[in-house]
Amino acid sequence: MQVQTVSYTAKDAAETLTRSLHETGFAILEDHPISPEQVQSIYNNWGVFFASEAKHEFLRDMEKQDGYFPFRSENAKGVDLKDLKEFYHVFPWGRVPPELEVETRKLYNDLVSLGLTLLKWLDSTIPSDVREILSEPLNEMMQGSQQSLLRILHYPPIQQDVESGAIRAAAHEDINLITLLVAGSEPGLQAQDKAGNWHDISCDPGMITINNGDMLAMASNNYFPSTPHRVVNPDGKNNNSRYSIPMFLHPRPEVMLNNVLSAEGYLLNRLKEIGLK
Repeated sequence: MQVQTVSYTAKDAAETLTRSLHETGFAILEDHPISPEQVQSIYNNWGVFFASEAKHEFLRDMEKQDGYFPFRSENAKGVDLKDLKEFYHVFPWGRVPPELEVETRKLYNDLVSLGLTLLKWLDSTIPSDVREILSEPLNEMMQGSQQSLLRILHYPPIQQDVESGAIRAAAHEDINLITLLVAGSEPGLQAQDKAGNWHDISCDPGMITINNGDMLAMASNNYFPSTPHRVVNPDGKNNNSRYSIPMFLHPRPEVMLNNVLSAEGYLLNRLKEIGLK
């Protein structure tokens, strides 16, 4: 599984990104505008939030899907056991704890801006026959969207009494167009190749992992495959909290992914499958 590392400033960045996402569903981005210091500050400050009882004052809104989702709220599609994680959903219109508002909104906006650039790269480099399949250019699918989701994830240390088979995040595919995942605070992310083998994905500071979601796979007739990935449990000596922040880029609800299914319709189906609706 040859996941390419793409320099944001390289002349062939767009072509390299498109090739890696086509061949593996994943790519690693370096030399981008979001600093490791910005990410570390977010991790530190949200770590304080997850350690406090104040988090329960922001309990999730099941209709709007914003706010705090307690430990073991979500399961992967087709998996009965809940993931060993808690998380917070940030939308442009949603709630954010006041002490975290400024830097969280900044990261949200920075990641959306970066994601739009990456989608423009894909639009400019995909083969013409794939471009003709799309209901509209990928970048234009995002115009005016209020659906993109910043998820702040906390995976607590694994408890000794956890049942067999429960892991931090069971194997799954993302729902959206593309995901931008800033480097996690600890290792654990793995992606699956076409033969079913699992590979560690780098979490070096300063890296952003890019991966395709189901919506992009559907819209491109699987030219960009939605690759299964998971977060495995740490070994005993490295049993620390793990934080990560994916930005899920979602198109406008009315965008047609194919001849019969809209982005909104697909999203609602998937939320039911993973226990969030």
